[in-house]
Amino acid sequence: MEKLEEVKRKGEVLLLQLPMVLTPYEKELSQRFQLLKAWDFPIPTTQFLSTHATSIQAILISASIPLTAEILRLLPSLRIVVTTSTGVNHIDLLECHRRGIAVANAGSVLSEDVADGAVGLLIDVMRKITASGRYIRSGLWPTKGDYPLGSKISGKHVGIIGLGNIGMEIAKRLHAFGCIISYNSRKKKPLVDYTFYPNVLELAANCSILVICCGLTDKTHHMINKEVLSALGKDGVIVNIARGAIIDEKELVHALIHGDIAGAGLDVFEKEPLVPKELFEMDNVVLQPHHTACTEEAFLDLYEHACKNLEAFFANKPLPAPVGDEWVNDG
Repeated sequence: MEKLEEVKRKGEVLLLQLPMVLTPYEKELSQRFQLLKAWDFPIPTTQFLSTHATSIQAILISASIPLTAEILRLLPSLRIVVTTSTGVNHIDLLECHRRGIAVANAGSVLSEDVADGAVGLLIDVMRKITASGRYIRSGLWPTKGDYPLGSKISGKHVGIIGLGNIGMEIAKRLHAFGCIISYNSRKKKPLVDYTFYPNVLELAANCSILVICCGLTDKTHHMINKEVLSALGKDGVIVNIARGAIIDEKELVHALIHGDIAGAGLDVFEKEPLVPKELFEMDNVVLQPHHTACTEEAFLDLYEHACKNLEAFFANKPLPAPVGDEWVNDG
C-alpha cells in the first residue's frame, strides 16, 4: 500500500476506482502518472478527498463511477475530468461547466467497435441466430423440424437516433447492406444525404428499425416511450447500444410481450446489471451485458487515448477529445 506522503504531486491523477477497461494496463498507467488510488487508503473516501483537496487537479473515471456535484465540491483544485466512456451522463456537467473544469471522453475511439456490435445485434435479431442456436442445443431440430424463417436486412428503412461518431459508423455499415438510412439528431447534418427527421416520433413512423446511439440527458430520458414504440409498429425492431434509460423499459417489455413490435437487440438497460426477467425467454430479443465496445483492441486504444488526454492537460496543450457545451445544453 502506498503511503500518503509518498504520493508525488507532479502528474498526479486521482482514481476513485480503477476503470475496468484499464485493468490490463494498471502497471503502465502507474509508470506514466502518479496515481492517487483512493481504494488503497483505509479511510472514508470523503476524508481521503478532503485530505488531498488542494492538490488534485485531474481525475480518471469510467461510466460506472458517478461524479456528482457533492464529490466535485470536495475537489476545489480539480481542473480536468477524463472518462473512459463516450457517454457523460455519469458526470455533473453543469457543475463542471460552472467551475471551468474541462471534461474529456472517449471521443471516437470506441465508435467502430460499438458500430460492429450494433449491427451484430440487429443481424442476430432479424436472422434469429441466437434463438435458432438455442433451438438446436435444446435438441428440437430433429423432433420439431425447421426453425421459423428470419427477415432480410437489405432494403429495410433504418432510423438512427444520434448521428454522431457511432451513429455515422452504423449508418455506413447498414448503407453497405443496402438499407435506407434516416436519422434524428440534435441538428441536421449538412454533409450527409440521409433523410433528417426533427423528432423521434416521426422517424419511428417512417422506419422499420430504430437504432439508438444518442447520449442520455434529461431530454432523452425515456424518449422511446409507448407512443414511439407504437409508431415503430408490429414489424419494427429496436436496437439500443447507448444507455438503457433512453427507453422506457416497462413500455418496451409490454410492447414485446404483446407483439406491438417485432423484436429488440439490447446492450444496455435501465438498472444495470438488473435486466427484466420477462426478456430472458423471448426468442425475438437478443441481450448483451453492456458489451458492444468490449474488444481487446478497443481497450488498448482507450488506454492510450485516456493517457493522451491526461498528458495534454499536464503539458497545457489542447485536449484530444474535449466534451463541448452542447452536452451541457442538452442536460
